[in-house]
Amino acid sequence: MKKFERGQKQKMEAKSELRKLSEFIHDLTWEALPEEVQKTVPLRVLDLVSVAAGAAHDPLVEQAKEALSYLYGENLWNGKEPEHGGKIEKLGCAHIWGQSGTYPPAMAAMVNAMLAHTLELDDVHTASKTHGSASLIPAAWACAESLGKSGKEFLLAVVCGYETVNRVGMAFGVSSHRNRGWHATATCGVFGCAAACAKLLDLSADQIISALGMAGTQSSGVWAFLGDGCNCKVLHTARAAADGMEAAFLAKAGMTGPEHIFDARDGGLLTAMSDGGDILKISAGLGEVYEILNMDMKPYPCCRSAHCAIDAALEIRKSLLEGEKGNAIKQKLLEKLADQIKKIQIETYLVGYKQCAVSDGCLNPKTTLDAKFSTPYSAAVALLYGKVTMREFETEVVAAQAVQKLLHKVEVMPVERFTAQYPKHWGCSMKMTMQDGTVYEVEITDPSGSVALPLTREQAVEKAEEFFREICPGEEKKLVDEMLKLEEKGVLPRI
Repeated sequence: MKKFERGQKQKMEAKSELRKLSEFIHDLTWEALPEEVQKTVPLRVLDLVSVAAGAAHDPLVEQAKEALSYLYGENLWNGKEPEHGGKIEKLGCAHIWGQSGTYPPAMAAMVNAMLAHTLELDDVHTASKTHGSASLIPAAWACAESLGKSGKEFLLAVVCGYETVNRVGMAFGVSSHRNRGWHATATCGVFGCAAACAKLLDLSADQIISALGMAGTQSSGVWAFLGDGCNCKVLHTARAAADGMEAAFLAKAGMTGPEHIFDARDGGLLTAMSDGGDILKISAGLGEVYEILNMDMKPYPCCRSAHCAIDAALEIRKSLLEGEKGNAIKQKLLEKLADQIKKIQIETYLVGYKQCAVSDGCLNPKTTLDAKFSTPYSAAVALLYGKVTMREFETEVVAAQAVQKLLHKVEVMPVERFTAQYPKHWGCSMKMTMQDGTVYEVEITDPSGSVALPLTREQAVEKAEEFFREICPGEEKKLVDEMLKLEEKGVLPRI
């Protein structure tokens, strides 16, 4: 009997994985962060905010903003700053990047999160298959701005958000979670938003547990939109931002959430949304391994699962131009490349195949969204144009005869060796057979921009300047400098 009681006591005293994470969030200070993390987080924020700014004039997001204004209430001063300066923070307002006017924090977070996910250029954590920054940075920014928090406090909250969303995603198990149809950017992103806002609200460890528990009970977002070619994907990051923020505020108000949101026998998320997952990954290495250092930065504005095929196509194109009996094929002949190629075979991992090579939109792209989730399309434009930028996803390029002819010669198939390496490696192989029988082959283990092949700091800054130019031409370098010096700011700058 005593032995049983002792075992029960030890079991009761054991901390849950969520409590370990919550205590880590509560106790974390800026000074405790490794120098590499302190230097990395402003770059992560710069990347995310700049690509969001690049979408500032997107018509879909603008229409969504109008709908949300109806629900949340009109712009608090009809698009104008209040005449009595210095009180915006006290009044709890926030800004939408690249626009004038002030808005309720949750609405600003939602719209910024939509902008962040519009161009498909937000960073990705491959081990969890999440684009957590697209929701957690907008949520943290709106929360910090409305509370009048400093740049350093904001950056610390962002670190907490990254560590949370990435660990939750790893706990779910990338393949099983995705193969059940869940969109991890949304389902896991809400946890990162709650964590970041909880840190900014100075919640206790118990309150952080409640915030994360309530975030979990709102966790949602599935890939059904892809089959229909719908454009609601940006709603996933928007809802994650708002729900996570609200969960933190409700926790501060006294509402409680389930500590065992992941492992409860009745309704635990790991069994409801995956094949059981690995709950230990939620707290594994806390304070020693910072997952914010394991982020891929996207060089191409499309689904990350298509990037390995783009890299492969660019490599083959380079060989094609340098070959042909020592006499380079001239650019004008590339216009006839679709006729010169007999077939292109791409082998990749199962998730990448399901996501970018199965639906009708992937196989017969007609819109920008279709093209951004099509491996055949991405490979075709890379071969034809030698680059994959925003221009290559405009509707007239999608409809171009040469592009359509070539993409229908691309066959994508899943193979076990790439599936087994996923999610550690998001690779593929490409074999291109010409009409004359010449064969070009290449294999990509990790796509460009990955942790294994990172973009340089100069490339990151150049990318940010390109998109800041959309909202403030001539001032882009100044904006980049302000973002990289957020640690020194007393309040967040206007973007």
